[in-house]
Amino acid sequence: MKNRKRRVLLVQAPSVGNASSERIYPIGIVLLATRLREAGHEVFVLDMNLQKDKDPYTALREKLLELRPDVAGFSLRNLDPLANRQASFMPQFAAAVRLSASVLPQAVIMAGGTGFSLFARRIMSELPEIKFGITGEAEYSLPALVHSIENPPALENILIREGETIKKAGSVKTKTKKPDMSVYIPADKTILDPGAYLDLNSYTPAFGIEGKRGCPYNCSYCVYPALQGKKARLRTPLAIVDEIEQANKKWGIDRFHFTDPVVNSPSIHLEEVCREILRRKLKIKWNGFFRESLFDPKSASLYERAGCECISFSPDGLCNEALHALGKKMSEKDILKAARVSAETGMLTVYHFMVNAPGESEKTKGKAIALIERLYDLHSPKRNLGTIVLNNIRILPGTPVEAMARQKGIIREGTDLLYPAYYNPPPLETFRYELETLHFGLNVASWQGGGNLPE
Repeated sequence: MKNRKRRVLLVQAPSVGNASSERIYPIGIVLLATRLREAGHEVFVLDMNLQKDKDPYTALREKLLELRPDVAGFSLRNLDPLANRQASFMPQFAAAVRLSASVLPQAVIMAGGTGFSLFARRIMSELPEIKFGITGEAEYSLPALVHSIENPPALENILIREGETIKKAGSVKTKTKKPDMSVYIPADKTILDPGAYLDLNSYTPAFGIEGKRGCPYNCSYCVYPALQGKKARLRTPLAIVDEIEQANKKWGIDRFHFTDPVVNSPSIHLEEVCREILRRKLKIKWNGFFRESLFDPKSASLYERAGCECISFSPDGLCNEALHALGKKMSEKDILKAARVSAETGMLTVYHFMVNAPGESEKTKGKAIALIERLYDLHSPKRNLGTIVLNNIRILPGTPVEAMARQKGIIREGTDLLYPAYYNPPPLETFRYELETLHFGLNVASWQGGGNLPE
């Protein structure tokens, strides 16, 4: 395969827990397909999560035989379903890669995606069928690699298999530049018809909008800064709303999720987006994850008028001790201050907390219980508390939480973090169930009005 235009099939590997799980339009892989098409390649996308009438592996096999691509690229977006579950998406990913190699051995197999990036060498070691791997953002490196497979570009985020050896194509000196989000060109949705995703989900918007990449915060469990950088790279508000308007008018999409690590940071950026939505009188709904310390009555009113239907907060720590250990740079007071504001709006609010996190102890259990009770008290008048999500921390490589877990013996030296491992040491290993019992009881009482159920 010398330098030439190629036929490429990009595959979104299975990344949902079961048939009833919410499906998400794979904006990342469609964006890469767009960059490949701009470079002159013939490109197709298959989302294995969207197969209703046939087995997803049958769909993959048929697509491979129909297209006979030169390159088959597989995206491993999620390692597992999270939510304290022990399931892994690695077996499905491995099966898809091996099926491709069996059906079409002449095709060059590549892999990437967020989940893959965290364990790229390890995954390539287990799956010798993968010839090339790409870690992190791939808008520049994937087209360059597909164009020149025989002589791969010397970029640091490209991994090459040479026999049993896996090595980087380049060094730190050839580090791949991060895409300039100020000139971001959205994914071309004609490559993968959005129609199949419309009205597909019960509560999660199926369509994502990237307003920015990168995160300036340093939460001790999170890999966002490592994958996207610590500096927020912003798209222009006009370009963001252009994409929303086009998706709404051309495809009928009226609900969106901002994929930003923190949608209201910097707050002026989101406010400008909202003002532009209002100026164009777009009838759309959206949600995202918000920073509590940047949430105030004035901004909340603007968000709601611009179509925000759900505020997601992820303070994670249930007490000041945990908040400090998690590097959240906020306090219980900050959480409650934001909750008071959101409780006065017509938007639903969802809270995400990590239970039995570093910093928690028997002495802090009462604080966690009191915080949850207080959140219900605040939202009770308008009954606008969507839910409280209670999880243990999924331990990911290279994070401070991993170091804490190893230091405390929560994970062993040989613990394989490719598969689900949670920070949940004794004596509070069952505390999550206590809090869930409290939460569900309060939730039912809130929505049922506290009255007697009919006989």
